[in-house]
Amino acid sequence: MAELAYTGAIELAKKIAQREISSRATVDYFLARVATLDKPINSVVTIEAERARTEADAADAALARDEVRGPLHGVPMTIKDSFQTAGMRTTSGAPELANFIPQEDAWPVARLREAGAIIFGKTNLPIYAGDLQSYNAVFGTTNNPHDVSRTPGGSSGGSAAALACGFTPLELGSDIGGSIRLPSHMSGVVGHKPSYGIVPAHGQIPGPPGTLTLADLAVAGPMARTVEDLALGLDVMAGPNRWEQPAWRLKLPSPRRRALKNYRIAAWLDDPHCRVEPAVRALLENAAQKLAGAGVRIDTDARPEFTLEKVADTFFALLQAALAGGVSRETLERYATSTGDTPADHTRRTLAMRHREWLSYNERRQQMRKQWEDFFHTWDAILLPVMPCPAIPHDHSEPQAARLASVGDAQRPYWDLITWMAPAGACYLPATVVPVGQLTNGLPVGIQIVGPYLHDRTTLDIAKHLLDMVGGCPRPAGF
Repeated sequence: MAELAYTGAIELAKKIAQREISSRATVDYFLARVATLDKPINSVVTIEAERARTEADAADAALARDEVRGPLHGVPMTIKDSFQTAGMRTTSGAPELANFIPQEDAWPVARLREAGAIIFGKTNLPIYAGDLQSYNAVFGTTNNPHDVSRTPGGSSGGSAAALACGFTPLELGSDIGGSIRLPSHMSGVVGHKPSYGIVPAHGQIPGPPGTLTLADLAVAGPMARTVEDLALGLDVMAGPNRWEQPAWRLKLPSPRRRALKNYRIAAWLDDPHCRVEPAVRALLENAAQKLAGAGVRIDTDARPEFTLEKVADTFFALLQAALAGGVSRETLERYATSTGDTPADHTRRTLAMRHREWLSYNERRQQMRKQWEDFFHTWDAILLPVMPCPAIPHDHSEPQAARLASVGDAQRPYWDLITWMAPAGACYLPATVVPVGQLTNGLPVGIQIVGPYLHDRTTLDIAKHLLDMVGGCPRPAGF
């Protein structure tokens, strides 16, 4: 049974379907593993053990009748606590929602259940998914299993930590400013930020329960330890949303190349606007060299026709506008008059931007989307850093915008750490993150594989080959 901890979702489904192990025994195994090992990590914060066992028994009974519900039939998994789960507490880390029990599933949760998955627990996050660390007043702090003095990332930090520890084979995360990609990098797992709009995310908090608006930039997507599981998770969850479902259908293009050696990939692995630590950059360059060694055409000079500074400025503005819905009118009016030059002052003014300013930033975004489109006529994908450094030490000081982070020998503004989220995030592009090695202190480092809009299968295909080359996801000591 011990090997189940790091068995992927596809392989678990196969074992259950072939009666090598029952769904009930698999659920019991993961429940026991979490109970035994999660206390110093604090990744799985709500558990519905009896419900999961009941559903597992039903899955086993259905299988005995030769009934298979879907590709995840009987497979247990956890869900980020920002996604509503019918009959199961969903808090989004907020004290005012500490006892909130939804009556219906968020759309991606419903699709996972329809595919046969059994949701046995919820994973931790920052309050309202609003930080790149995972802690809140309801459940406390989640620690990085590779170094408990550091964060596993955020906002899908509990998701990433649970995967790294072998507590779940698959997770549902969300990403507006890097919340799938950052924790995948910091915790050493794989994650996929889908092209914007292809995974309906109705039922996520924020906004308040019952909100039907889907925020700009925000996506829901899979996290796992194998890229094959990411691809399955995307297949299960992708499709039209509630408004488009009567008429629209989604058919994502196949990978652009049939063989790895035929890919043409750019590598933008450092930039003066957001310098990457040398040891981190060395692992990224090694990954690019491994691809080149397999015959891939790698170009380290190819760039889209805009700077990292420009796309980051656009991204930060659009991100703050997307987050402004949770800020009161009185607060926004006060922020609009902020006159200082600190990062916190700049954030406040951006949160309070007028709609006409947003329209200007949106047009900048559309122009850059066109420039990406032109770029991808020549290149199939581009490699980018995830962060300029590995997982950072815990820092819960307030306000967030006043925090500083150590990158090499320099102290940088906290939110500079998400600069490399901008090229894909601002322009709605798919991005797959895979770990490419560990630093001498054991901390993992991930790389982003970014592709053209709606070409998610291309980034996943490249990621699968690259993960095989580097030996898979690292296991933290003791797990």
